[in-house]
Amino acid sequence: MENRKNTGQEGKIGRHGEDLVCRHLLGCGHTILERNWRSGHLEIDIISMDSQGIHFVEVKSRRTPLMSDPVESVDTGKQKRIAAAASRYMKTHDTGDRECFFDVATVTFDGKTTELRYYPHAYIPVYV
Repeated sequence: MENRKNTGQEGKIGRHGEDLVCRHLLGCGHTILERNWRSGHLEIDIISMDSQGIHFVEVKSRRTPLMSDPVESVDTGKQKRIAAAASRYMKTHDTGDRECFFDVATVTFDGKTTELRYYPHAYIPVYV
């Protein structure tokens, strides 16, 4: 399996999508705690906090035409990796007794239009 960084056009689309999601979250009353937080090989795109708790947000940015809905790429394996990263984050940061939520945001660029969909509380990770 190839290990590659988001460079070039793909990386620009990803960063732009994350920027749009951060603006959306700020508009919904969130505080952005981290962007692209890493621990070893684990990463969380956006970590935010609102009155409900801490949100671990996975962002999927795509250009049209789409082969499938971008939210479908956050499969069980990806959810487990995000949950493992969230667990590390919680152990290394003073988060108190705040509730944790796992959200997904998709951003689709179609040349002229941009569609952002936010799925709060998208899944509850299964720890095995």
